[in-house]
Amino acid sequence: MNGEARSVWLIPLDDLGPDACAIQLGAVALLELAPGQLDFVGDPLRMALAGLAEQSRRPYVIEANGDAVGVLTLQAGAARLAGWPDDHSAWLLRGFLIDRRHQGRGLGRLAAAAAVVAAAKLTAGQEGGEAGVVLSVNERNPAGLAAYQNAGFVDHGQYLGGSSGPQRTMYHSFTPQLHGGLPLPQVPH
Repeated sequence: MNGEARSVWLIPLDDLGPDACAIQLGAVALLELAPGQLDFVGDPLRMALAGLAEQSRRPYVIEANGDAVGVLTLQAGAARLAGWPDDHSAWLLRGFLIDRRHQGRGLGRLAAAAAVVAAAKLTAGQEGGEAGVVLSVNERNPAGLAAYQNAGFVDHGQYLGGSSGPQRTMYHSFTPQLHGGLPLPQVPH
């Protein structure tokens, strides 16, 4: 795939049967981190397995053009881990990574936007109280900051609780007018 991607699919691992989940986890095990990226994210397979092991987490494989290109997890009840004032008004987006061979094509922006759509659907389906998605991104990660901003996330200030240095707390509301008037993205999921 050359140039910028046009769509991504989020494959919810916990909605798959055992065989399909094993196939997706095999693809996740082949994802590669870019040099220095380990400072910002963990091992993709460990993140996916941790997501499957904890009921509050919803792990996803990010697919583009039929290939696994990344992973992310939405977690309920943990927003303070990103510097948010409470745990329950937002989903926490964590463990987000795009394979190094697929970076620079707009996939991070598309996947972040798709995560907001997925979180809104989870909230509606579970009648939860979340109003958006929050994350923290390391200040030394300009590509991540740009991808989240381009996906409609708004910077809510510095957070010093991360283990690898200063972070920026970023938030994307499910309601467009609460995050700068940007429309909620319409992406496949």
